[in-house]
Amino acid sequence: MNNRLAVSLIATSLLISSAAFAQSTTAQGARDGARAGGDVAGPVGEVVGGTVGAAVGAGLEIPNAVFSAIPRGEPSVVVRERVVVGEPLPPTVELRTVPSHTEYRYAVVNDRRVIVEPRTRKVIKIID
Repeated sequence: MNNRLAVSLIATSLLISSAAFAQSTTAQGARDGARAGGDVAGPVGEVVGGTVGAAVGAGLEIPNAVFSAIPRGEPSVVVRERVVVGEPLPPTVELRTVPSHTEYRYAVVNDRRVIVEPRTRKVIKIID
């Protein structure tokens, strides 16, 4: 019973904090999940955490074609806030659709290209 509770807590915490994996690869997600699971529930938690972390990391990976589709040399918008993965861009920043990948948006902020989640405006990847 305690193992089930621990496994459930690990899985829930990893899925809820998926923004932490936003810039991770599948391998990084697995490593982070295994570490978190091992801290909470020992070896069983490590296995479950690694599996869940890999799944979350894989779900958030951005295809390489998206990176190459984002144009270079566009004018940059200057913002005072620090641009950080997981934080939203200010409403003054115009989001553009990635050519051939309409589910992604991007912006050029402080001379850096960033991929943004369109619904929340949160930065999910910093390219430059």
